[in-house]
Amino acid sequence: MTIVARRAFLRSALCAAATGPFVLRGRYRVFAASPQEYPERVVRLMRESVVVDMLNQFLYRTDQEDLKERWLTVPGAFTQADFDRFKSTGVHAVNFGEGVDSLAEAETLFAKWNSFIAQYPQWLLRVNCAADISRAREQGKLGILYGLQSSGQFQTLDDVNRCYGWGQRVSQLSYNFRSLVADGAFEPYDGGVSEYGGKVIERMNTVRMAVDIGHASDKTKLDALVISKAPVILSHGNCRALIPDGLRATTDETIRKLAAKGGVMGITDIAFMVKGTEPVTIEDVVNHYDHVRDLVGIEHVGVGSDAGIESNDLGAPQKLHDMLTKADKRYHVHGTREVVTGLEGPNRMWELCAALVRRGYTDEQIRLVLGGNWVRVLKEIWGS
Repeated sequence: MTIVARRAFLRSALCAAATGPFVLRGRYRVFAASPQEYPERVVRLMRESVVVDMLNQFLYRTDQEDLKERWLTVPGAFTQADFDRFKSTGVHAVNFGEGVDSLAEAETLFAKWNSFIAQYPQWLLRVNCAADISRAREQGKLGILYGLQSSGQFQTLDDVNRCYGWGQRVSQLSYNFRSLVADGAFEPYDGGVSEYGGKVIERMNTVRMAVDIGHASDKTKLDALVISKAPVILSHGNCRALIPDGLRATTDETIRKLAAKGGVMGITDIAFMVKGTEPVTIEDVVNHYDHVRDLVGIEHVGVGSDAGIESNDLGAPQKLHDMLTKADKRYHVHGTREVVTGLEGPNRMWELCAALVRRGYTDEQIRLVLGGNWVRVLKEIWGS
């Protein structure tokens, strides 16, 4: 980089920073409230890339549920300072990964979010097509993708069309257990996709809604990959080769078939889904990216953190303890953390980018992981 180009880069980076100044020593501060510094390459990649988290539950902390409800329902409750915190993450679009048990619940949920986004057009943008993700980045907004971790909203086939009309663009086929559509990862007798579920997948293909096999059982994943005419995504989950007892993890066979169909798999940062024993580090998370890359190619892996702007690790300690203690035993919870240390807060993507740099990923590989792969597959599924 020439001196002139370097100065131009630094000027643009400083103007783009949502919080805090950079410190000039070849390493830069991005967050005013944190002394953490990042190498110039990490800063450049985060500024150049389209950054997508395919499962990011917005305001996820259980001790802030009332605040989230105020944002969604009280005019003016979401402020410039609130938006700036989201902008500082470097993420341009999130799949909010809500869940419902019925069409009526889905209608209420989507109405709240549609009202919320409509109230703050200067900051928020509903993602209806892949171009909206790039548009959010270009306009300095946060793109919000309506994805559900459920299929209970599809009580009839026409409900797929209704939910699409309300803004839904991604849907899981099940959560951890059996639905009318398919079986989940914890279902003791794995029946895969039901006859009705096959029709739901076909309707999802017709309206161009992405089929998400996150939380699905092994047979459901394989069935969906056979039935769907479009690429299938796995919004958030890890590799069973690295966590053999993880029922929520995905086999190499499924990863190969997902990739053969053009799909993308998101890697989650939930500590007990990354590794079966303590300690669990960012390097262990990157091992899952390595595994998918080496198995099927870098074009088939992305981010699906399964957290939010902050995880429960930064919330009330008792609530975190209660949540971990009460979690389904089939998650095999261990340790005292929900999300891997270093990935629990707004700097998650910055830390991941830095870890990929340390691991030796190329610039192009990192851009694909941070969001390029999601944009590509969603464009193929949704069309232009």
